[in-house]
Amino acid sequence: MLDIRTNQGIAGAHISIPEVKKNIFTDQNGFFCLTALPAGSHNVVVSYVGFSTLQQNVVVPVEQNAPIQFYLEEATVQLSNVEINGRASRAIHTLAPVDIKLRPINTSQDVLRMIPGLFIAQHAGGGKAEQIFLRGFDIDHGTDINLEVDGLPVNMVSHAHGQGYSDLHFVIPELIQLVDFDKGPYYADKGNFTTAGYASFQTKNVLEQNFVKLEGGQFGHGRLVAGVNVKNAKAKSNNNGYIATELFRSDGYFESPQDFKRLNIQTKYSIRKANDLFTIGGTYFTSNWYASGQIPQRAVDNNLITRFGAIDDTEGGNTSRTNVFVKHAHTFAKGNVFEQQAYASQYTFNLYSNFTFFLNDPINGDQIQQEESRWIYGYRGLYTAQHTIGTIAATGEIGGGLRLDQVNDIALSNTIVRRFRSPIQRGDVNEGNFHLYANETLQLTDKLSVNAAVRYDYFTFQYNNQLNQTTKKANASIVSPKLNITYKVNDKTSVYIKSGTGFHSNDSRVVLEQTGRDILPRAIGADVGILTKLADKLLLQAAVWRLDMEQEFVYVGDAGIVEPSGRTQRQGIDLTARYGITDTWFADIDLSFANPKAKDVAESENRIPLAPTFTSIGGITYNNKVWSASLRYRYMTDRPANETNTVVAQGYLLADAIVNYKKKNWEAGISIENLFNQEWEEAQFDTESRLQNETEPVSEIHYTPGIPFFARLRVTYFF
Repeated sequence: MLDIRTNQGIAGAHISIPEVKKNIFTDQNGFFCLTALPAGSHNVVVSYVGFSTLQQNVVVPVEQNAPIQFYLEEATVQLSNVEINGRASRAIHTLAPVDIKLRPINTSQDVLRMIPGLFIAQHAGGGKAEQIFLRGFDIDHGTDINLEVDGLPVNMVSHAHGQGYSDLHFVIPELIQLVDFDKGPYYADKGNFTTAGYASFQTKNVLEQNFVKLEGGQFGHGRLVAGVNVKNAKAKSNNNGYIATELFRSDGYFESPQDFKRLNIQTKYSIRKANDLFTIGGTYFTSNWYASGQIPQRAVDNNLITRFGAIDDTEGGNTSRTNVFVKHAHTFAKGNVFEQQAYASQYTFNLYSNFTFFLNDPINGDQIQQEESRWIYGYRGLYTAQHTIGTIAATGEIGGGLRLDQVNDIALSNTIVRRFRSPIQRGDVNEGNFHLYANETLQLTDKLSVNAAVRYDYFTFQYNNQLNQTTKKANASIVSPKLNITYKVNDKTSVYIKSGTGFHSNDSRVVLEQTGRDILPRAIGADVGILTKLADKLLLQAAVWRLDMEQEFVYVGDAGIVEPSGRTQRQGIDLTARYGITDTWFADIDLSFANPKAKDVAESENRIPLAPTFTSIGGITYNNKVWSASLRYRYMTDRPANETNTVVAQGYLLADAIVNYKKKNWEAGISIENLFNQEWEEAQFDTESRLQNETEPVSEIHYTPGIPFFARLRVTYFF
């Protein structure tokens, strides 16, 4: 299944032959196979959101083994093309068909915000990974969400700042092809950190057009992006590649300039043969910045600083990441597919923070430095087979892989104005993860589909303490079963039950401090949901869910200590609606309710700090291929900032707007964040701190102010 513009495979396209009740979907490479198809002439219907539906008569020869290619042409996104099917899949959660095509994207973080119920917060000058909130979790920087880009793991195990730390700034948003996501621990191919959910980015194999984009705005914002194909995409070559780069800088909206600079380089080359697809990719990313950090409310109330001021404006840091990978996918004669990938990443991180000011050291202050340098090596393979069990059509998968993290000089130090004073921790981490899983999907009837899977993970942990010259080792394993059932009530409605267990690994230093106990805390979850089209252009999804977490130990990288956290329970309701008002007007809304509670404690102390309880995003979009515009809102209600709810993190309601004008060879637009210039707090923490002129510490809300009215202009030239 190929895009006629680029000759590239289309993932998730639906192929059906109504007269013989055959339905199948293309894999991520655009391959598909129709088995046990009677010889003769058949009317094949091919559809995918964002492309014109294709109906084509195909003659199947007696030998039953004939390759065929279908080409789809791009068209206006129509919800009428969204199909409700009875397979136990996650295709409806692919963002590309609807949301990415209808919502202009400016950063990779904007794409994360599209996941219903997911919110982010930046609290360290723009260069630090965003804080993530989803399904009643304060995920910190990635502890309970699995993030990938082109099969590369984004989450960092045993990171200097926090477990699962996930920095997506190495992704150039213009290169994103699609984002597959889901919530809960229900899929065997998603392992470590898949508790609240996962998001898997796939970048383009070829650019539709070469382009140069220039963007400028308030607060010293400037951005230059360019991408060039190695070969002409319109030539329908089976060999394609491109190189793209992004230059970014910003002073930020704080009184102390952030001097934020970022450089991205991304390249990809693919070779498509009759039954094979080879892909080679590489990225380079580096950034550095200053930050004003979280400020105490009392400092603003007493006019010591403004809300955009700082107690310590020498926070910030620098980071870099280089990735290389090789992928190969082979489709066998009967439609079975073998995919494999090898990758390597080199990563550095250096962060200066000051959360408590003069609480611990009234003379020099409490600034700390967190740093590390690591290599990540990995391999993954997957064999997918279309087969039958008696008369039941089935798809089986066997997958596995290995990941090794070698972290050198992972350190926590006391500093003053970014100058080293004394070490707190320093050492080396070696952590390995081997996984193996089996996955079987049975199409029991035309309406009922069942997916059963099991995953096995084995971990090794080693920490070499450079300060006391000791080495500790441990290992652990975990088995994670999954069961998903989908029933197609009719052509308009499908219901489903998802269930399974997942986990997130704990930091190696936590594991070894606890003598190997509670290494892999388990998450047990279930969703019961419905997906329905109440009208041809109205798509609704609703789910009731619950997720229970076992005992875990949390490593607080900012203090170099281990804090125990007991069992938790989260339950809630997700509601999603997409409505095609006309061919050019489109509306959407997402509502997420959650009730996060700690178990085994008194009811008066069972709140989970900063866990969101209600969030909503939505908006209205206009798109006639020349003009496009979007007016959107995002809302998060107040939430507890401590276990007793005596300190509250304030919620916010913001509006953003985007307008674009596009002609054949150029495009111009304007984006506005915080359209009504609301005063809001992006990140909030209940922190005990002491200012230099104070004799006693104070515990209260410390926050990073949210961005004020922010406008930026952009122009893109295509060639």
